[in-house]
Amino acid sequence: MNLVLHLLLLTLLPPLMGGVIGRVRALVAGRRGPPLLQPYYELVKLAQKSAVISPTTSWVFLAGPVVGLTTALVAGLMLPLGAASAPLSFTGDLVAFAYLLGLGRFFTSAAALDTGSAFEGMGAAREATYSALIEPALLLGMMALVLSTGSTSLAALLGGGAPSPLSVAGAPLLLVGVSLFLVLLAENSRVPFDDPATHLELTMVHEVMVLDHSGPLLGLIQYGAWVKLTLFAAILVRLLLPLGWGPAWADWALLPVGVVVVAAGIGAIESSMARTRLLLVPRMLVSACLLSAFGLLLLAR
Repeated sequence: MNLVLHLLLLTLLPPLMGGVIGRVRALVAGRRGPPLLQPYYELVKLAQKSAVISPTTSWVFLAGPVVGLTTALVAGLMLPLGAASAPLSFTGDLVAFAYLLGLGRFFTSAAALDTGSAFEGMGAAREATYSALIEPALLLGMMALVLSTGSTSLAALLGGGAPSPLSVAGAPLLLVGVSLFLVLLAENSRVPFDDPATHLELTMVHEVMVLDHSGPLLGLIQYGAWVKLTLFAAILVRLLLPLGWGPAWADWALLPVGVVVVAAGIGAIESSMARTRLLLVPRMLVSACLLSAFGLLLLAR
């Protein structure tokens, strides 16, 4: 039963994140906005269309969306989403988690380069530059959790053995939480690091890499992006909420609620501020690295 609930959350919850973000942005702007379930409708619509594939591309162009979604789903199996442990759990799986996300990012960038377009190559170059700063912040934050729990498994780091913010480790975990929230925004190309709704050449990062994808391939990319966003939101929720200490049904209910709250926060941020200047993005990512490093140092003293 726990496995079924885990798979249901992992597969059905991600598109709802996009719906919540869209609804919050519309409400803040005073518009009616799209329906809450609009992302589900879009996935069905894209699945029914045919894909337009350039004759200059190779198998890499087709593998990019597939590998991106597959790596995100496998990474989701390593993350505890409810009362039970993760379906795929082993010592050191936090490293595998980070490498799986990196592998998906690599194939997405490779698919963009495979088109031969300088425009998409520019986006791939920016994505690679940002990832070089995102991954240290993520790994340093995970290392802080390793010091607080004594385990290198995500099931132990974010499960019942993880310390609550109300414990003695509250201050370091708060720094790590802020850092991981910045990582969430950067890794998923959200404001202020990127604007997924724009198509301006000078500001695009992730969207420019998928301009040539269409039909089911574009649906796989969008779905994979929502899955990855859900995973980072789940990490943040499990870090800040004392899950794993109460009834099993409470954990299965609280995590989706917490993920929806994170989505609403993202929508509020995107409605209240604009995308920052491209030259300032590395500074913000370095700040995320420093926050995780300070949390790590406080736990190591």
